[in-house]
Amino acid sequence: MKIDRHGQAKILTTEEIQLLFNEGTSKDRDRTLFGVCLYTGCRINECVTLQKIDVYDRYGKVRPELILRKGNTKNKLATRTIPVLEELRLLLANHKTLPDNPYLFPGKGGRGHLHPDSGARLLKQACRRIGLIGISSHSFRRTALTQMSNAGIPLRIIQEISGHRNLEQLQRYLEVKPEQVRGAIASLSMLSHIRQERLASSDKLVSEIESIVQD
Repeated sequence: MKIDRHGQAKILTTEEIQLLFNEGTSKDRDRTLFGVCLYTGCRINECVTLQKIDVYDRYGKVRPELILRKGNTKNKLATRTIPVLEELRLLLANHKTLPDNPYLFPGKGGRGHLHPDSGARLLKQACRRIGLIGISSHSFRRTALTQMSNAGIPLRIIQEISGHRNLEQLQRYLEVKPEQVRGAIASLSMLSHIRQERLASSDKLVSEIESIVQD
């Protein structure tokens, strides 16, 4: 959990995400900002520097894929193209932009783009309203990448989405739960040196003892 900029950003649960989007803010702009970060796994700077042409076609319709430009990414490694999930498409379709500003999220006074710190502050304010702690703009990114990992998506594909320089950097983002560790160890039972008939006999004995105790 991240407290006063220390530690890793908290992984959000489904319940916390729903609470944040539905009760943390009443502004469509903030929901769209949070949605872009969550449903693309992008960094806050990549989000606020998105231009309208990266998201909408010339008719104003949401593109099937949005573009994260190389120049706005942390390592400036490559431009990334991210498929737009239906949940994100709905947010973007309802999002209001300024006709004379090229950015998806205009800055103060309608000039330039929203500053990353301002975006992070909007999230902090939303979290304070509903009593969530330990959450930063990076929580969306960690949550998205961890969810993909838990779903069995190969790390190389996740890296293509996240834009990490290497797999080692990516793995630092992923949360490993105690039950996952237990499950991993439990899978080693497939390698048991004990013959199956002995295991079956042992299970039968345990069952008989339990039956006697219950009687």
